[in-house]
Amino acid sequence: MPERHDTPPVLAEIVEAKRAEIIARKAERPLPELKELISELGRPRNFFKAVTEPGKKRHTAVIAEIKRKSPSAGWIRPEYEHEFDPVAVARSYHAAGAHALSCLTDAPYFAGDLAYIHQIRDAVPLPVLRKDFILDPYQIYEARAFGADAVLLIAECLSEGQLLDLMILAHELQLTTLVEVHDMENLLRVRPHVSFPARSYMLLGINNRDLTSMTTDVAHTLRLVDMVEDRRILVSESGIREPDDLSKLAREDVRIVLVGESLMREEDPGAALGKLLH
Repeated sequence: MPERHDTPPVLAEIVEAKRAEIIARKAERPLPELKELISELGRPRNFFKAVTEPGKKRHTAVIAEIKRKSPSAGWIRPEYEHEFDPVAVARSYHAAGAHALSCLTDAPYFAGDLAYIHQIRDAVPLPVLRKDFILDPYQIYEARAFGADAVLLIAECLSEGQLLDLMILAHELQLTTLVEVHDMENLLRVRPHVSFPARSYMLLGINNRDLTSMTTDVAHTLRLVDMVEDRRILVSESGIREPDDLSKLAREDVRIVLVGESLMREEDPGAALGKLLH
């Protein structure tokens, strides 16, 4: 797989480790086995519809994230290192009004687990995004086999050709794609492919985290929003902490947000989501 020379260092390290992990996972569970698992599953839940429908009523849809750890923050709460109940978090988010869920599945850097997805989907009716560093078609099949309804594709990690190939495969497997960019250069690179290969399967995310300083600022979405023609599919990610953040975004017709760390830092993530929404 050709390497993007402009990949930020923090991503480059993770991508290198992920490539080795993918090789190991392919050996452990060959692709035909994943395809057999997929053949036994029903249709994925409609992630795209779950987060775009509220915007028609001028409401903000929240993709609430289940996250234990990150490279920048370490363990989000100290107790998450030793015990973690993703189902309890999912239920609290659902009760508080989340429209969809995002679940970290990367183990080395985020202490995630693919097994969380089925556990979550068995407990709540919300669609679930697999949030990971997806570099290979195998991971799209893997996401579908483990119950994901959507996948994250990070533009900074992928060449244009790789991105398009993964989007096509995700569509064939009936998964929504959330294509994420961190800067204007990658937004311009991705923009021609908005709604590819089908409008109702693709969302465009602007991540508010600066990958150099690792700081977040919601104003980053506001600076780039004029570059996005169809704001109905735009997701603002990271750094959203207060109801005022939602109001600022809504004034620019950005009505889908992905929120994780600020909620997971609280003892009751669902209660924190309720305060954000009201």
